[in-house]
Amino acid sequence: MRRGSLDVLHLRLRLWLLAVSASSAVLAADFSKEPFTIRISCGSFDDVRTAPTNTLWYRDFGYTGGRFANATRPSFIIPPLKTLRHFPLSDGPENCYYINNVPNGHYQVRLFFALVADPNLDSEPIFDVSVEGTLFSSLLLGWSSEDEKTFAEALVFVQDSSLSICFHSTGHGDPSILSIEVLQIDDNAYKFGPPWGKGTVLRTAKRLTCGSGKPAFDEDLNGIHWGGDRFWLGVKTLSSSSDDQPISTENIIAETLLTPNFYPQSIYQSAIVGTDRQPSLSFEMDVTPNKNYSVWLHFAEIENGITAEEERMFDVLINGDTAFKDIDIIRMAGERFTALVLNKTIVVTGTTLSILLQPVKGTRAIISAIEVFEIILAENKTLAEEVSALRTVKGSLGLPLRFGWNGDPCVPQQHPWSGVECQFDDTKGHWVIDGLGLDNQGLRGVIPGDISKLQHLQSINLSGNSIKGNIPSSLGTISGLQVIDLSYNELNGSIPDSLGQLASLQTLNLNGNDLSGRVPASLGGRPLHRARFNFTDNAGLCGIPGLHECGPHLSVAAKIGMAFGVLVAFLFLVVFAACWCKRRQNILRAQKLATAREAPYAKSRTQFTRDVQMAKHHRPHESSRSSNGESSPHLLPS
Repeated sequence: MRRGSLDVLHLRLRLWLLAVSASSAVLAADFSKEPFTIRISCGSFDDVRTAPTNTLWYRDFGYTGGRFANATRPSFIIPPLKTLRHFPLSDGPENCYYINNVPNGHYQVRLFFALVADPNLDSEPIFDVSVEGTLFSSLLLGWSSEDEKTFAEALVFVQDSSLSICFHSTGHGDPSILSIEVLQIDDNAYKFGPPWGKGTVLRTAKRLTCGSGKPAFDEDLNGIHWGGDRFWLGVKTLSSSSDDQPISTENIIAETLLTPNFYPQSIYQSAIVGTDRQPSLSFEMDVTPNKNYSVWLHFAEIENGITAEEERMFDVLINGDTAFKDIDIIRMAGERFTALVLNKTIVVTGTTLSILLQPVKGTRAIISAIEVFEIILAENKTLAEEVSALRTVKGSLGLPLRFGWNGDPCVPQQHPWSGVECQFDDTKGHWVIDGLGLDNQGLRGVIPGDISKLQHLQSINLSGNSIKGNIPSSLGTISGLQVIDLSYNELNGSIPDSLGQLASLQTLNLNGNDLSGRVPASLGGRPLHRARFNFTDNAGLCGIPGLHECGPHLSVAAKIGMAFGVLVAFLFLVVFAACWCKRRQNILRAQKLATAREAPYAKSRTQFTRDVQMAKHHRPHESSRSSNGESSPHLLPS
């Protein structure tokens, strides 16, 4: 053997040893910490474990609304669970699972679907599914009869410690969900290059393990948990019209279970190869047009007749374009029975994605597995404070259940909230709410002060309802408001002065309410500037042409002071009246006494009393006179 060949072999050996040692270190780190995992058995009141891996599914409690029902199993792929949750349209067009306390990171999210075991319900609903506001799956007619369509899977980044999974009704049956899996995976899993990252969602469009013909999950294949629990559909041929054939080996395959994707060894221990009559291999699948796809191709040289470099070489063409040229598995992997993974991002303009493996030297083409992901740009969410404000409005106005208002108000863009108008704010990088139209919806609550947090509102229409209470003064802080229509409700109190601060206001309809007090002067002159205001049918309003006149406008403090003054005056009048009545009574009593003294009977009685008193006055003098001036009576002789 030549010196150069020995050097190359030594170099390959050193690289292989470095790769093995690096992978061992990674595996040790991964095994020391289990990834975050949660599996939910939808509609179940109890935790459930399923065979053959004794997988734990948590009970369905506190995540969402909807109804419980028994489930059917349209496919053997579906886990053996007995219940599901479904969402009647009367509960709203959007219904979501909210899973909180999820560590930030990269996740495989998989949903299994089933049918409600009730002959009275639509046997196969059609609906859309979104994760974190991004639409990634649409269940179409016939999904329940195809194994691969009974579940949907996406790779998504969680950035705010919570995950939302929403089901959007399309008016064809009630969305139903059997189970939800949220499995943390390596942060760099399936890193395909730009624009990969937190701004993308990968939808699993196809995942095949070739040659074995047996479908399996990573859990069944002794996969690493940090790789998730992928489902591999087993196939023995890539095309029904070809005569390709399966092969397999029991040899150990090197370079498997490596970060970041952690592919299990088993998918490389079988393969599909071409034949002498048809050495090339071809694969074709339906896709959504005008989308980007990430294609991952897996190889390992396991055929006994191929033992050295340049004995098998082939090109890979995707939709007719050469994606990889002169593929030599042994040369590129470094050895036989060694895994090789190739990745290519392509744009598909049509409805078909085709892969052709065409030999250029050697015997026949070979492939071990295929993965195809649709690359979806993640939707920008609505500003969090505006979402919170809308939820406050929902509760305060008592929105009917049929509105739903679950998930994100503006995304996915195909399913915005009813009555909510959205606009994308480039400066903030978020959606904002610029319109609220809830007229004639039977609302009976009150307008909350938190409505002012919708700072991008330009129009608000709540007319034709039965809304009570005051108009919140905070409404006047939404500077961009152009239209306010609160007509034909049961609003009371006065019109806030703050509405006069809205410089952009062009339409203000407050007619048909129970408002009172003076119309703010700042609003009285506005109609002269092409604004249209309507204050009619409010019996208590006054102060502008078209309404009755009223006194000077008083502040609340002045009104309180006036009321206090009236009360004091009233008390003073009461006290004065009481004193006057008492004095009058005394005068009348005195007059009665005087009148009684002037009567004849009273006079004679008075004269008699005076004579008696005079007689009493003179008796002492007579006694004195008899004792002093006259002799005492003579004694009779004896």
